[in-house]
Amino acid sequence: MALTGEVLWTPPSDVLETTEIGRYVRWLREERGLKFEGYDELWRWSVGDLEAFWRSVWDFYGVRAHTPPERVLAAREMPGARWFPGARLNYAERILTPSDDDEEVAIFAHSQTRAPFELTFGELREQVARARAGLRRLGVGPGDRVAAYLPNVPETVVAFLATASLGAIWATCAPEFGPRSVIDRFGQLDPKVLLAVTGYRYGEKHIDRRAEVRDIRRALPTLEHVVHVPYVGGAEDVLPDSVGWEELLSEEEPLRCEPVPFDHPLYVLFSSGTTGKPKAIVHGHGGILLEHLKNLGLTWDLRPGSRLMWFTTTAWMMWNALVSALLLRSAIVTMDGNPLYPDLAFQWRLAEQTGATMLGVAPAFLMACRKAGLEVGREFDLSSVRQIGAAGSPLPPEGFDWVYEQLGPDVLLNIGSGGTDVCTGIVQGSPLQPVYRGEISGPCLGVDAAAYDERGRPVVGEFGELVIRSPMPSMPLGFWNDPGDRRYRAAYFERFPGVWCHGDWIRFTERGSCVISGRSDATLNRGGVRLGTGEIYAVVESFEEVADSLVVHLEDAEGGPGELLLFVVPAPGTELDESLRSRIAATLRRELSPRHVPDTIEAVSSIPRTLSQKKLEVPVKRILRGARPEEVASRDSLLDPAALDAFAAYAASRRHPHDA
Repeated sequence: MALTGEVLWTPPSDVLETTEIGRYVRWLREERGLKFEGYDELWRWSVGDLEAFWRSVWDFYGVRAHTPPERVLAAREMPGARWFPGARLNYAERILTPSDDDEEVAIFAHSQTRAPFELTFGELREQVARARAGLRRLGVGPGDRVAAYLPNVPETVVAFLATASLGAIWATCAPEFGPRSVIDRFGQLDPKVLLAVTGYRYGEKHIDRRAEVRDIRRALPTLEHVVHVPYVGGAEDVLPDSVGWEELLSEEEPLRCEPVPFDHPLYVLFSSGTTGKPKAIVHGHGGILLEHLKNLGLTWDLRPGSRLMWFTTTAWMMWNALVSALLLRSAIVTMDGNPLYPDLAFQWRLAEQTGATMLGVAPAFLMACRKAGLEVGREFDLSSVRQIGAAGSPLPPEGFDWVYEQLGPDVLLNIGSGGTDVCTGIVQGSPLQPVYRGEISGPCLGVDAAAYDERGRPVVGEFGELVIRSPMPSMPLGFWNDPGDRRYRAAYFERFPGVWCHGDWIRFTERGSCVISGRSDATLNRGGVRLGTGEIYAVVESFEEVADSLVVHLEDAEGGPGELLLFVVPAPGTELDESLRSRIAATLRRELSPRHVPDTIEAVSSIPRTLSQKKLEVPVKRILRGARPEEVASRDSLLDPAALDAFAAYAASRRHPHDA
């Protein structure tokens, strides 16, 4: 058995001749006179000379600007860094510009709701031009918000690119979200147009969302139009008082991409809603364009002819990254439905069918395949796959072993971690870096990542807060409707002024690789999908029978979904019986998603809170993991000093059920 940290893969001798990052290193030598001996030296330059590095990315990928930038970085303080001032461009223009490969496939569409089909780059451009014309007829222009309650299908990509081409601002939620989740997000943006489906299939089950669409549109008073995207088919696939997708695309018009400033908003992504409503995180055209060219090209090795397959819903930033593969003239595979249907091998089978060159999966999925004894290397022809990407949660060392046992020594296992906040990776691998068993290879190019202790000092060899010490172009423009950037500053820069604090616990090794142990805040991470505790509390505590609540997620050491525990304080005169448990679970499933449904719902007399009313989720989690109450919190700091005792008793009953 290999040891944690043991090298499982090293860059091949011809890496500079066969990869995009190799081509970039050669270009730096030939065009800039810069020579680097390896990745570490290249990374140090990329964060030490930000202007030279990001200008090189701009030039290497031939970014087109209608008005050239005055300089690269006009101000570098965080927050407030100003990138490429004066430049006017459009994210969508890079994808939609005619090219010699217009007959090549851009999107392989696979779904459990309808038959598979393909779109070429030329067909994609034609549909975007028609959708753009349709949105213009609906009155959409620069700065307007277009919201989508759509699955991961080509129509969603078309609508997004059409929105971006107009200089309008995009936001999307997956149809699995209940109305409360959607309204909490879209309600912040005052959208003018909503695109929606009436339902979808999840495996063999039909999911009807007509009632949810009705509730969402009623709660968005600024809506002027609803666009119905037909998907499930049949007589019931109808939304009243809506514009049909065919009608939206009914007229031709020359395609034009509105030149906008580098920092013009492109889309709004949403945090998981840990405290209060989800944060509406605004990302800009130029920052996303540059960052995704760099990350997807140099790290994921995407280029013309590549094919990216990564299961994601439209609610995760991985959907935005998936679409950005089109910037590099790579094809993408859109998938909608149950990723484990009809069996665990579905994604491997689809990778074979589509000729995926990079396959992105959840760590929990890899561990499930290992546990089930799948022999994917023997059962499927995966010779096209150059990289396996994994993100969303840590991958145990045994998962590394399984990938190399199944796929052989030539595949690069690229484990990464980043986030919605920067819409990219912060730490991950690349073709120039070794793969260390159980570890992430290191910081991404242009990302000045480090671990800080409580005093704000860099630490190596021990866990600390993941921080970014220098600005990145894809850091948010801010939060929507956040005067003076008050919430934005509090979210990332309050802990260490002038330094981005990401909220993950990370340990860097002496060689630069790293391990992330989880979030340092209360965000839940269930099977690689983040869940916000605030959203759960809003639903649970709306019950008259519930006075208070607290939710904790206990991760699975093997990378599985873990255990989600919900504790409730019954209102006076009520008790937590099976009927109430069932109603809470059903409401969470309906209002939020199936992933928000707890495995266990238990009654307690009090929820531990600080004197400032903050729930002690992390201390309770530590108690359930075996810590004593006095090890996790000072009773003097609690509103109810005895509140932790019930959790200690519950933890003991789980360890010694016969003694309880």
